[in-house]
Amino acid sequence: MLIVLAKAKVGAGAIEAARTALSDMVAASNAEAGCIAYNFAQDVLDPGVLHIVEKWQDDVALAAHFATPHMAAFGAAIAQLDIQIVEAIKYHADEGAALM
Repeated sequence: MLIVLAKAKVGAGAIEAARTALSDMVAASNAEAGCIAYNFAQDVLDPGVLHIVEKWQDDVALAAHFATPHMAAFGAAIAQLDIQIVEAIKYHADEGAALM
């Protein structure tokens, strides 16, 4: 399994302007074959930071994700907004275990 953790800096009003694109991206990505989970979260201590958390079955599924039409549409939708990915790291992990 792959876990992708990314962080974006967002300017004032950028999340509101991108809300539909963000929502559409989450829904489309979660519907992809090989996607285990995909979500965005605004940092509670710094509203100018957006966290992206993704889980994929493997590198093939992640590569397919980058080639999807909804990924291209998302990129186009946010291109004019003040949203910049500042970190993106891919981790290889096992299936994990419940903590509680």
